[in-house]
Amino acid sequence: MTGLAPLLGHTGLREMLAAARDRGDLPSALLLLGPAGTGKQRLALWLAQRLVCESPPGVEPCGRCHACRLALRLEHPDVHWFFPLPRPKISGGAERLGDALEDARAAELVNRRSDPHYPTIANELAGIYLAHVQVIRKLAITRPAMGRRKVFVIGDAESLVPQESSPEAANAALKLLEEPPPDTTIVLTASDGEALLPTIRSRLLTVRVPPLARDEVERFLRESRGIAADEAVRVACLAEGSIGRALAFLPNNGEPGPLESARQQAFTLLDAALEGGTARYTRALEQAPAGARGPFSTVLSLLITWLRDLAAVSSGAEDAVVNADRLEDLRRRAASVPDAASRAAGAIPEVERMLQLATFNINPQLVLGTLLGSLSRRFGRMRGGSPRRPARSVG
Repeated sequence: MTGLAPLLGHTGLREMLAAARDRGDLPSALLLLGPAGTGKQRLALWLAQRLVCESPPGVEPCGRCHACRLALRLEHPDVHWFFPLPRPKISGGAERLGDALEDARAAELVNRRSDPHYPTIANELAGIYLAHVQVIRKLAITRPAMGRRKVFVIGDAESLVPQESSPEAANAALKLLEEPPPDTTIVLTASDGEALLPTIRSRLLTVRVPPLARDEVERFLRESRGIAADEAVRVACLAEGSIGRALAFLPNNGEPGPLESARQQAFTLLDAALEGGTARYTRALEQAPAGARGPFSTVLSLLITWLRDLAAVSSGAEDAVVNADRLEDLRRRAASVPDAASRAAGAIPEVERMLQLATFNINPQLVLGTLLGSLSRRFGRMRGGSPRRPARSVG
């Protein structure tokens, strides 16, 4: 069977949204806001199915009626799912671009329909452009094709502001959100609410979507992906309540998953800062991703997780460690640095500042060189401008 994977978790949110719909209190424009990979778009599509279901028996849509079956196959004519796409390389006006984007969206929906866990596009140049928003507005003013309501799901709505920093797409969406047609529900999802224009957020009811429980992620890995129990426990811990993160840690065609590779690179950075030495510095810089955005930001985010784990181990809070499979490594490194907890905690804001810089077109090697020098001084591994190897114990 192809189509949407079952929705995992978020029972309380489902009950709240279904009750609001049944009372007639569900707003026409919602924002599902929460960490990446926690199922916000799947929850939005669940709500869309609930809205078009012919006779929902309770909280859940019936799953049996014609409308439910079409919604689950991503084929319902009144359920429209939009998401960031790379800008097509075509010439011409907005109409041609809109047609090209619709073709690209149709092709992407085929992929997502054929594989319930198809990985979504991870492309720093992807966006939801003005031409695409104009398509949404045209669809919104038409009558429903099959039922009494149209539902628009706009995933990763941060991309409504394109990379060239033009607010045109977001402003076009704003006009629709100000007064959506009475037969229309619009659900936006976002991981970074600050990236949305304040004027857009002010017109949306924000619903917070929390991370999933660790045992829910673990069960998903075992039952849906056939992962062995021990490995499911390890990956569920790393995933921090995110199915999307969990999938990105899994091997792919014999190679480490993209997040696992980034985690290893982040540990190399931590090791270079803690241990010092030219060789470690050189290896850390050589492994830096080339692009300032995307993979490089991911490595910096995972470095923050390593630093938090180091602080947790040093302060005796090992239950809070995310990288639990490297607990012994963390213990050894915490023991090698006096006052490791406060030093690691103080290092986190430095990495966060570099993470903010990574949103611009910067040189990752330059940023890492500066960051490693700063972290090494903080951990007492550098004097002046040169790395200093830790002293070896004698005896």
